[in-house]
Amino acid sequence: MTNRLRFARTGLLAAVIACAVTVLQGQTPPPVQLPAVAQDAMPRVTLTVGRSKVVTTDFDITQVSITNPLVADVTVIEGSSREVLVDGKSAGTVSLIIWGDGKRIQYDVVVDAGVSGLQRLIQTLFPDEDITSSETVDAVILTGHASSNAVMLRVGELAEAMLPKAKLINLLQLPGGNSSQQVLLQVRIAEVNRKAVTELGVSIFTGAGGSQGVIGRSTTQQFSSTTQTGVGAGAQTVLSDLLNIFLFSSQLDIGVVIRALESKGNLQSLAEPNLIAYNGQTASFLAGGELPVPMVQGNSGQVTIEYKEFGVRLEFRPIIAGDMIRLKVKPEVSSLDFANGVTVAGFRVPALLVRRAETDVELRDGQSFAIAGLLNNSAQDTNDSVPFLSSIPIIGYLFKSKATNQERTELMVLVTPHLVRALNPDEVPALPTIPNKFLPPCPKPPCDGLPEKNKKGSGGR
Repeated sequence: MTNRLRFARTGLLAAVIACAVTVLQGQTPPPVQLPAVAQDAMPRVTLTVGRSKVVTTDFDITQVSITNPLVADVTVIEGSSREVLVDGKSAGTVSLIIWGDGKRIQYDVVVDAGVSGLQRLIQTLFPDEDITSSETVDAVILTGHASSNAVMLRVGELAEAMLPKAKLINLLQLPGGNSSQQVLLQVRIAEVNRKAVTELGVSIFTGAGGSQGVIGRSTTQQFSSTTQTGVGAGAQTVLSDLLNIFLFSSQLDIGVVIRALESKGNLQSLAEPNLIAYNGQTASFLAGGELPVPMVQGNSGQVTIEYKEFGVRLEFRPIIAGDMIRLKVKPEVSSLDFANGVTVAGFRVPALLVRRAETDVELRDGQSFAIAGLLNNSAQDTNDSVPFLSSIPIIGYLFKSKATNQERTELMVLVTPHLVRALNPDEVPALPTIPNKFLPPCPKPPCDGLPEKNKKGSGGR
C-alpha cells in the first residue's frame, strides 16, 4: 500500500509541474487528471455471519459509520479509543468509515454466510443428497437435487421449522419431475339438511255469551288460541288461529281448537368452486355474503360497521413435489343463526353457525379425497301444561301441549387436484355455437337488409 501511495503522489506532482509550464508558455492547460486508485487498495475486514472481529487504528476514534447495519454492525469498544468491534449479521459487503484526529480510514467489510445451522443439519440427516441452503434477511432458498419426493418435502419442513419467520423458496429438482408450477383444485361441497317437526296441543273455550252463564278458556299459551273482546251483548270471540282442527257447538256454545302438526323437510345445497394456485402459494374461495356488524367505540358511543363473511369458503396451499401434490386444505361452511343472535346498539345481529375442517393430504395428479362425517344433530322438546288440571287422569291430556323439533345436517367435501399444463394453439377447443343463429353475410355491399325491389320502389317515390 505504501508503494501505491508513493506512485500516486509522484503522478500528482508531475501533473502540477506540467500545468505550470503550460501556463508560462501562454497556453491553456489541459484538465488535471488524478491517478486512479486501485479498488483492492482499500483495506478489507473479512468475517462470517454470527462472528465478530476487532479493528484497531493508530489514532483516537471520534466517529464511525457503516452503510448497512443489517449486514454488519460496528461498536466502539468502551475503555479503548482506538478499537472498534465489527459484528457479522448477514451475508454481504458494506463500507466502514472511521474518523479521528483529522484522519479518516475506510474499510471493506465482507461478511460470509459460512455454513449455517440448517445446512449442517441437512448434511447430517441427508449426507448423500446434493442440497444447498442459502439464507438472506427474510428468506431461505433451497437449491440442488433431491432423490425423491419424501426427501424434498422433509428438507422443506426442516427449513420451515428452523426459520419459521423466513419465506421458504424451494428450488429443489427431482428426477423426472413435472415442469408445471400451478395446481387446479376441483372442489365439490355437498350439504344435506333433514328436519322434522311435531306439534300437539288442545285449547277449549266458550262463546262470547258463555255456556250456561259461564265464560272460560283453557290454553298453555304455547300455540295461538282465542281472545274475547267486549262484555255482554256486544261481546265477540276472535279466533286468531284455527290451528289444525276446529270444533264448535252452537247449542252448548263451547268450542275446541286442536294443534296437531307433523312436518318433514329436506334441503340439499351444492357448491363446485374451481381454484388455481401457484406452487407454495395460498388460494381462497368464498360463495356467500358479508354480514354487517355494528361496533360501539369505547366511551364515545360512536357506532362503526364491520363486515363478517359467511357462506362456503375454501382455502388451500399446494406444494408440488415431482408428480406428487401435497395439499393443505381448509374448507368451511357457515350460515346465519337468528335464534342465537344478540342486540347491539339497537341492531339485531345474528350469530354464525360454522363447520370447519383443516387437513393435510398428499395426492397424485387427478386423485381425489373426501372429507365426510361432518354431522350436526340437534333435537329440542318443549312441553307446556296447565298446573293441577294436567295431572288429572285421561282428561289431563286436554291441558297439555308439546312441540318437538329435530334437525340433522351432514356435510361432505370432495377435492381433486390437477397439475396445470398450458394448451398449445392447435389444442384450444372451439367455442360452442348454435347453427343458423346469425344472419348470413351480405352478398354485395351496400347491404341494409332490404330486398332490391323495395329499394327501387322507395327510390321511385
